[in-house]
Amino acid sequence: MSPFVVKALQLLLSLSILIVLHELGHFIPAKIFKTRVEKFFLFFDVKFALVKKKIGETVYGIGWLPLGGYVKISGMIDESMDKEQMAQPPQPWEFRSKPAWQRLIIMLGGVTVNIIVGFVIYASILYFYGRDITTVEDLPQGFAVAQEFKELGFEDGDNILKVNGNDFQNVTDINKYLFLRDVSSVTVKRTDGSVETLSIPEDIGEQMFKKGVMVPFQAMRQAVIDTVDPDYPAAAAGFLKDDRIVSVNDTKVEYWHEFQKALLKEAENTLVVSRNGALDTLRVTPNENGVIGINNFGKELQTGGTKLTYGLGESITGGTVYGYNILKDYVKQFKYVFTKEGITQVGGFGAIGNLFPGEWSWLAFWHTTALISIILAFMNVLPIPALDGGHVMFLLYEMVSGRKPNDKFMEYAQMVGFFLLIALVLFANGNDIYRAIFGG
Repeated sequence: MSPFVVKALQLLLSLSILIVLHELGHFIPAKIFKTRVEKFFLFFDVKFALVKKKIGETVYGIGWLPLGGYVKISGMIDESMDKEQMAQPPQPWEFRSKPAWQRLIIMLGGVTVNIIVGFVIYASILYFYGRDITTVEDLPQGFAVAQEFKELGFEDGDNILKVNGNDFQNVTDINKYLFLRDVSSVTVKRTDGSVETLSIPEDIGEQMFKKGVMVPFQAMRQAVIDTVDPDYPAAAAGFLKDDRIVSVNDTKVEYWHEFQKALLKEAENTLVVSRNGALDTLRVTPNENGVIGINNFGKELQTGGTKLTYGLGESITGGTVYGYNILKDYVKQFKYVFTKEGITQVGGFGAIGNLFPGEWSWLAFWHTTALISIILAFMNVLPIPALDGGHVMFLLYEMVSGRKPNDKFMEYAQMVGFFLLIALVLFANGNDIYRAIFGG
C-alpha cells in the first residue's frame, strides 16, 4: 500500500473519531438539559447523506463531504440557517429557551471533550508504551549547530546539560524550548569536557522564525545516506542507500551537517562515496529548489535512547502535563500565523495528513490523533462566528450585559463566520496544492 494511501486512511480514521467525540461533547449536555437534537452527523450531508437513520427524535447519519461534522440543535442559529424554525415562538425543548449557563455548557462541550481526549490519549501512550527520550549519555557526539547559533557561542559537538539552570532530561527538545518556551540560558558540555553557560536573547523564537532556522540543533549524524528519493537528481546520478559520503567538491566530510554545508545548491557537485569498501565518484546537480534528494534521518540514533516507563498514576499526571504543554506551545506559535512568513505555512488536509507516517504505526497514529484533538479544541474556541468560540463569545456578552443579541444579528454573524471559514479552508488547501506542485 502506498504511503499516500496509508496517510489518507489514518487521517480519515483520526478525524472520524475526533469529530464524533467532539459532537458528543455537544450532544450529551444538550440531552441532559432536555434540549432536542434533530441531527447528529459525521461529515456534512449537503443535498444527500450516505447513511442516515432516525432513532427517537434524532436523525443519525454519515454525510459525503468529509470537512467536519455537526449536531443540529433545535432553536439554535447555526450552519443550517433554519430561519423557518427561528420564526416560530420558542419552545421549551429548544436551545434558545434554555438559561444562558446551560447554553454555555452545551457550546463548550465539544472543546472540552477534545482537550480531555488529547490528555487521555497521551496518558494511555505513557502507560502502555512508555516514552523514549535522548539523554546526554545517548548522544555522545553531541549536536551539529546552525551557523546562526554559533554566533551565540554554541559549537559543533556541544551537548545540552541545563536550560535556565535546571537539568534538561530530553536533550532533543532543545529546539522546541528555544522556539516556544522562555529560555534565558543554556548550559552546554563541550567536546573537551568543559562546561559553559550561554545567554539566550529574549526574542530568540522570533529570530529563529524570521531566519528560517527552526532546527538549530541536530544530533550529530554520520555522512551516510539512509534515504534516496527516486524522483530527485541523486537517484538518477546513481546514489544508493548506505553510501558513505567521503568528500564533496574536494572537501572531506565525516558528518551529515558538513556534507550539507559543502553542497552547492545551484551548480554541479562532485561527491566521492564509499560503497562496499570501494570509492566511487558521482556528479549531481540540485533541482530548481536546491535539492538533490538524499537524506539521513538519524536512523542510527533511533535504536538508542532511554525508555521511561510509567505506572497508572504517573501516566495520568504525565499525560495531563504533556497535553497541557502541547496546547500551550500551540497557542504560543499561533501568533506566527499572522506574519508574512507564517501565512504561507498554513496548511489544509494535505499538511495534516503529512503528520502521519507513511507506514502504519498505532503509536504514531495515537500520538498524531492526540495532537490534532488538542489543535481542534484550540481552533474551535477562537471567537469566530460559526465556530463554538463565536457562540461562546455571544453567550458571554449576554451573561455580562443581560441583553441577548437579536436573531437577525446572529444570522448575519453566522453567515460572515461561515464565509470566513470557507475562505480559510480554500486558502489552506491551496497552500498544500502549491507546495505539492512547486515544492517548499
